[in-house]
Amino acid sequence: MSAEYTISDKARQPVGERDSECMEGYRTVYQGGEGEITEKKSRFIANVVPVRSEEEALEFIEATRKKYWDARHNCFAYVIGGQGELKRFSDDGEPGGTAGKPILEVMTGEGLMNTAIVVTRYFGGTLLGTGGLVRAYAGAAKAGIAASVVITKLPGIKLHITTDYTGLGKIQYILGQREITVWDTVYTDKVEMEVLTPRKELKAVTAEITEGTNGQAVMLEGDSCYLAKLDGKMQIV
Repeated sequence: MSAEYTISDKARQPVGERDSECMEGYRTVYQGGEGEITEKKSRFIANVVPVRSEEEALEFIEATRKKYWDARHNCFAYVIGGQGELKRFSDDGEPGGTAGKPILEVMTGEGLMNTAIVVTRYFGGTLLGTGGLVRAYAGAAKAGIAASVVITKLPGIKLHITTDYTGLGKIQYILGQREITVWDTVYTDKVEMEVLTPRKELKAVTAEITEGTNGQAVMLEGDSCYLAKLDGKMQIV
């Protein structure tokens, strides 16, 4: 049985989705990817995915082992929680500290949370030595991350704004300056807007709108959500 190492073990459930834990947000993988490098004829294939719990991470690891059933090693690392409450890695038969730990160090260096990486090795017949293995597993992990879509996930809120047409232009200007996405707009005898606001900016945004409309705009907090910038625009993730 391969050795597995736990760096921290505070979380056994989906975490990192509580505003009090990650008000400033955290980096994570939005869409996983696959990267590959070759060192002295050994192939190192990195698969990267987002995960919300240890159970999801373990399911991904098992599925990867089945996919690459004929490989010599399937080494992994994962970080769970918006503050990295749980970190675990495995060398899967490689010399201690030469595989799982370098993968984990790449992840922590990138600041990635709620992410799992498996690096699969097909042995090419030449021993790489301790230093060579560390470089290869770290290099493969970097290639996998480079092939993924990485985002900064922010706690947000849907802010409902009601205004007359006189105040609309000022509100649109404030929202545009702050790059806040307008999720929906309804035009009747008044204008009702639902905008996606990072929670850390909520007080400042509402204060600016209140001042800019001389207190005429009515604002109500709606549902909580999580936001990230995708394709240059803040979206719900």
